[in-house]
Amino acid sequence: MIQRTPYADAFTYVLMALGFLLLLGPFAVIVAGASQTVQQVNAVPFNFLPQNQLIVNITAAWQRADLGTAMLNSFIMASIVTFGKVALSALTAFSIVFFRTPLKHFFFWIVFITLMLPLEVRVVPTYAVAADLFEPIRLLIAWVTGITVSIEWNLLNSYAGLTLPLVATATGTFLYRQFFMTLPDELAEAARMDGSGPVRFFIDMLIPLSRTNMLALTTIMFVYGWNQYLWPLLMITDPAYKTTMMSLVALLPAENGTPDWNVTLAGSLIIMLPPLLVVAVLQRWFVRGLVSSEK
Repeated sequence: MIQRTPYADAFTYVLMALGFLLLLGPFAVIVAGASQTVQQVNAVPFNFLPQNQLIVNITAAWQRADLGTAMLNSFIMASIVTFGKVALSALTAFSIVFFRTPLKHFFFWIVFITLMLPLEVRVVPTYAVAADLFEPIRLLIAWVTGITVSIEWNLLNSYAGLTLPLVATATGTFLYRQFFMTLPDELAEAARMDGSGPVRFFIDMLIPLSRTNMLALTTIMFVYGWNQYLWPLLMITDPAYKTTMMSLVALLPAENGTPDWNVTLAGSLIIMLPPLLVVAVLQRWFVRGLVSSEK
């Protein structure tokens, strides 16, 4: 049994305060710097009090980086990635848990092992496939028949190229699997006796029961999709498809130019608002989906 003492409570509150300051500190710098002039943001020591230039700096950042187009592309990318990850992971976990196949555990561990393979590790082969989807088919046809086929198709500079290679997720599959395994076997038996097929059982029973898990995963994956930088940098050369993370480069001061970090911070403030809003709106379900034991 853990006993509460005044010293332990004081130590806990000190740690919480330090953690809060560590989290709030960078955000306070961004807000203060985004509202200052060039002279104020470069002054030493830095002034943490907000000033009156926020709208001016936001307008300058919006125009310089064309953030309207970039934020629309990032929203489309994050939304498709989120929907794809949530739907695919739910279907994968459903097939692993509720279908009796000899190799289901083998396939689950194959999926789970991919947690150790981040995007940076598999980016080269993934890019090679996205840049030429028909290459494996051409090689197979040439090996079998000796005929050379010149069909080419790629996903570069497209929303499909931005999203499809990121849709698979071992994390979502693991979360759904752990939740589905807590459901009693009698639930599936009752649905089977009522004449429900697998699709109806999945849609009418499992999806409503896993709503909190789904919203928690939605929060995580939207932030993940919004913050992607390396993959869009490889896939996109057309400015019409650039994302917000790519637009940050346009906000950086030139090497020998004016150090207008106030405009850079204003652009960063705009870019971080959508994921912050998503987390703020879904934070209650996010916490419940991760720690709640109610089924």
